[in-house]
Order: sequence, then structure tokens, then C-alpha cells
Amino acid sequence: MRILVTVPWGERLGGAEAMLQMVLDGAREAGHEFELVFLQDGPWVRELAQAGFAVHVVPVGRLRQAHRTLLALPRLARIMRRSGPDVIVNWSAKTQIYGAPAALLAGLSDRVVWWQQVIPRGHWIDRAATALPAIAVVCYSQAAAREQARMRPHRPTIVIAAGTPVPAPVRGRPALELPGGVPVIGLVGRLQQWKGQDRLLRAQQILAERGVRTHVLIVGGDSYGLEPDYARSLKPLSEQLGLADAVTMTGEVPDASPYIERMDVLVNASDPEPFGIVLLEAMARGVAVAAVASGGPAEFIEDGRTGMLARSGSPADLADALEPLLRSPDKRWTIGAAGHKRFLEEFTDAAMRDRFFFQINKLINEKKD
Repeated sequence: MRILVTVPWGERLGGAEAMLQMVLDGAREAGHEFELVFLQDGPWVRELAQAGFAVHVVPVGRLRQAHRTLLALPRLARIMRRSGPDVIVNWSAKTQIYGAPAALLAGLSDRVVWWQQVIPRGHWIDRAATALPAIAVVCYSQAAAREQARMRPHRPTIVIAAGTPVPAPVRGRPALELPGGVPVIGLVGRLQQWKGQDRLLRAQQILAERGVRTHVLIVGGDSYGLEPDYARSLKPLSEQLGLADAVTMTGEVPDASPYIERMDVLVNASDPEPFGIVLLEAMARGVAVAAVASGGPAEFIEDGRTGMLARSGSPADLADALEPLLRSPDKRWTIGAAGHKRFLEEFTDAAMRDRFFFQINKLINEKKD
């Protein structure tokens, strides 16, 4: 297959970027040819160019800058027409807003697929992306697909569950001063309100009131400057809750793996979470996980066996889900081992690539028929 992908970000900072990189890592072995068009420049662009991929940069600025959009669309259309791909995959709602009109200009609108990276909640970007031509919308979870299916006009939806590589041994350990004899609860992700770092801190306070001492490790920074005020609020909140000595915040890190290996429990406090790739990263290492029983995590975590599911993202419900793990090292080990087995069965990077190429090839063949 010849696949052209439009990408909004020029650097790798999150799960959506990790998923695309995993697909690209196995492309040549699977016999597929990729061409990528980035809407902003950055280090990822250069990494892929050095790896031998055909890469273009068509800067578009912000969506509200209409004049830049008008300049970008003909350039995108020329690249698409020259490439002649079997399928165009717009890797987010934003790139669908640029990629679909460009595909129309190029006469290739019957080859457009776009990837819904979130669980849509009626935001104008999702509505606009859905209104534009596409033969299918790809989602990570059934929860996201159900919400996407409610949007009009209706577009066929496909679920391709995420994956993550089988981890290599971590070399070196991050310079962290973590207390001994106290379980470490970790949360990895951008510092944004929907990720729930503040709710985890409040859950930690509730656990302390129940006599459960913990140390919270928050890994991540204010990626893309999306919510700087929220990011700045977390340290004062920990002090206000009397947790200043029981919380470590790393800021942005190039690789979360060494930090995950220092955790006794990894929690995903997002409510809802489109999938929760970081949960797979912990399961791959045998680290016990906890998440909210909404969105993607509820589809691959079996409560009480491969992880713990909180009834909601409220601090009290998070504390209830975490408490059995924190009180019992044996339970952490048992759930971590079961989660690791589940990961190996269905959620490796190879399994994710197989799902991706199977579904994309199926779409192409259906279009031909």
C-alpha cells in the first residue's frame, strides 16, 4: 500500500505520536510505502527524513488564520496528487480539516480516512472534521467510536486498539529521591485538567486520612503550552493539601520508561480517557495499574484481575480503587503479572500494526469493489 499521512505535530510528546511512530517502524517490513506531510516543522520531521521516509512540511499556523489555510491547501493538494496514494490518513481532527479539502482539490476525496484521537464531546473542530469527506473515521476504543457515531453526517467508524513495544531493559535510573517503604503512585501525562493530576493529589490526601501513606510521582510537563495556569497550580495545591513532601514532579521528560519502573502503581485519572496507552506501558513492565471505568481503559482492564477500575474520576473513587493495591504488595504483584500477560497477548506494537494494516487494506479493497 501507498499511504500518505498528514500530521499536526513536529515533535513526539504524546500517545498519538507514539502510535504513528509504531506504525512507521513496521512499515517497510510489512511492504508498505509511507509519505508524510507535517503541518509544522520540528525534530520528528528530521528524524523521519533521516530514517528514509518521504517527508514534507506545509506550515499552516492556527486554524483561525484563514489566509494561511488558503495558501496551504493548494500545496497539500499538489503533494497528494503527485504521491497518488492508495489512502490518505489524516492523523487528527485538525489535519482532517486541512487534509480533506486538499484531497478534494486533488480529486482524491474517496481515499480519505481520519483518526479521531479523543472521545468527541461536540467541539467545533470535531464537528467540522466530521462534516468533511471521509470513507471512515478511526478510533482507539469503542467508547470513542460510539460518541463519534452520534455526530452528523454519519461516517463509518473503525476501532483500532493501541499498542506499545515490548520494553527493553532500562539503562540507568533517573536521579529521584523517593522514600523507601512507601508505595509510589505514578501518573504520566501532559499537565492538563482532564488528565486529573489535581484529582490524584486529592485522592492522596483521602488515602492519608485513612492511614495509607503514599508518595505521588507526577511525570510530564505543560506540553504545547495548552494549560499553563493548570500546570502552575499543581505544586501550590500539593502544599495546600499538606502533601509537599509526599509529591515529586519531574516536568517534561524525553522518556517516561525509567520513571514507570520506579512506580508501585500507575494510575490514569483521565475521565474519560480515549484509550490510555501509558497503562499499556506500565502493564508491559508488570506494574499494577488503576484507571477510571470510562472510555478506553474499561475495554482492556478487567477490574480486580488485570488492574483496578474506579467508578469515576472523583478523588474519593480514585482512592477507593487504589487502596487495595496500596495496602497489599501481594495484590500489586498478582495484578501486575496478570496485566503483563494481557499486554503480551493483545497489545504489543506488532499486534497494533497488524490491526492497522489489516483495517486500512480492508478499506482499500472495499473501495475498489
